[in-house]
Amino acid sequence: MVDVGKWPIFTLLSPQEIASIRKACVFGTSANEALYVTDNDEVFVFGLNYSNCLGTGDNQSTLVPKKLEALCGKKIKSLSYGSGPHVLLSTEDGVVYAWGHNGYSQLGNGTTNQGIAPIQVCTNLLIKQVVEVACGSHHSMALAADGEVFAWGYNNCGQVGSGSTTNQPTPRKVTNCLHIKRVVGIACGQTSSMAVLDNGEVYGWGYNGNGQLGLGNNGNQLTPVRVAALHSVCVNQKLAVTFRVVEIAACHSAHTSAAKTQGGHVYMWGQCRGQSVVLPHLTHFSCTDDVFACFATPAVSWRLLSVEHEDFLTVAESLKKEFDSPETADLKFRIDGKYIHVHKAVLKIRCEHFRSMFQSYWNEDMKEVIEIDQFSYPVYRAFLQYLYTDAVDLPPEDAIGLLDLATSYCENRLRKLCQHIIKRGITVENAFSLFSAAVRYDAEDLEEFCFKFCINHLTEVTQTAAFWQMDGPLLKEFIAKASKCGAFKN
Repeated sequence: MVDVGKWPIFTLLSPQEIASIRKACVFGTSANEALYVTDNDEVFVFGLNYSNCLGTGDNQSTLVPKKLEALCGKKIKSLSYGSGPHVLLSTEDGVVYAWGHNGYSQLGNGTTNQGIAPIQVCTNLLIKQVVEVACGSHHSMALAADGEVFAWGYNNCGQVGSGSTTNQPTPRKVTNCLHIKRVVGIACGQTSSMAVLDNGEVYGWGYNGNGQLGLGNNGNQLTPVRVAALHSVCVNQKLAVTFRVVEIAACHSAHTSAAKTQGGHVYMWGQCRGQSVVLPHLTHFSCTDDVFACFATPAVSWRLLSVEHEDFLTVAESLKKEFDSPETADLKFRIDGKYIHVHKAVLKIRCEHFRSMFQSYWNEDMKEVIEIDQFSYPVYRAFLQYLYTDAVDLPPEDAIGLLDLATSYCENRLRKLCQHIIKRGITVENAFSLFSAAVRYDAEDLEEFCFKFCINHLTEVTQTAAFWQMDGPLLKEFIAKASKCGAFKN
C-alpha cells in the first residue's frame, strides 16, 4: 500500500481530496499527469493532458481534477501508460479501455487516429476476461484470465512477439514459446515485453540493447525467450538456490526491469544509474515499486498503486489530535479570556519550564486553570501547539512574540523556528519592526539579517510608518551602523 503524498503532483490536491483516494497512477514525461479513483469509485484526472492522455475529450490542461464520467463505477483493476502517451486500463469485469496517442495503433482499434476519450478495445478481446494490462512506449499488452497474452502496436524491435518487426494494429495472441503455457503476470519496458508463468518461469522479448531482458546479452528478441538466470541463483560455487518469481515489473520511461520472488527477494536488471546490468541483480528492496521509485526519472509509477487509509494513528498523530481537547485534558490555560486545554504529562515531558512548574512547591501544580497575562492568546496557543506537534504556523509579526516567549522559557529550537519564520516573511513594511524586535530579544543572527534587508531596501524602509515610530536610541544606533556600511555615501 502506498502513500500518494510521496508523489509531488499530488501536492496540488487538498487534504480532503487526498483522503478520498484509493487507487492512483502518476505518468507523463515530467510526472505531470495523474489519474486516481476515489473510495466511492469515481475517477478523476488532472495535469498537462499531452496528446489527450487525460481522456477528458479535449486537449486542455487542468490543475483542478476533472471527473471521467465514462469510467466512474467501472471498478478499475489494472492501469498502464505509454510515453506517446497512451493509457490502457482494465476493469474488474475484464473490459479494456484505451485512449491517447495512437500513431502506431497502440490503442488497438486498427486505426492511427488519436483517442480523446476512453474507448473499449474490442478486437480479439471482446470475449476475453482481461485481468492485467501493460504499456510500452508505443505498444500494448493484455493478460486474460485464462493465461493468454495479447500484444499490439509498435513492433520495431519485436516487442509484440510475433516473430517479425511489422507493426500490429489490433490485439494479437502471443504464441511461440508461450503456447499452451499459463501466464500470470505481464510488464513492458520502452520497447520490450515480459511475462511470468504460473510455474515461476520468466520470458522476455523485444529490445535488449541495455540487457533489460536479462538474457546475458544485448541482442533483440522477436519472440519470447526464457530468462534462465531467474530460474536459479548461484549462492556459492557449490550451491544453487531455485526460487519462484511471483511478480515482474518494467517501466517504459527507463530501460529497467525487476522481479519479486515468493520469498520476498527483489531483483533488478537493465539500466541502473547509467550502467548496463545484463543479468538479474539482487537488491535490498522489499517491493518492485521501490526499484522504480529509486531509479526512475521522473517520479512516475510503473503500475496502478493501491492506497489504504488506516484508522491507526502514530504517537505523533495522536498527540496532535488531542491538543486543546476538553475530553482528555487535565489542565486549562486562560489567556485574554480564552481557554486552551492541555495535558500536564505532555507539557512536563516536552518542556523544562513546565517540568519545573509542576512541582509540589509551585502553586500552579495544584491549579486546574492557570492565568497567563504576559503573552497574547495567539502566541501562547502557538507555543502549546508546538509542544504537541513540533511545528509553528504564525505570521512573522506574531512570531516576534513567540520569539520572546521562547527566549523566556529557554526553548532554543523554538527560537530558531521563529527566526526562520521571520526571515521568510520579512517585507519592506515590517522590516524595521522585525529589526527592533530582534534587538529587543537579543537575537543577533536575526538582527543582522533584518539590518541587511533594511540597508538593501533603505529608501523604501525609511518611508514606512514603522521607521518613523522607532524610539530615538535605536534609530540613532541604526543610522550609525548604516553609516559605517556606507549607506549614506553619494
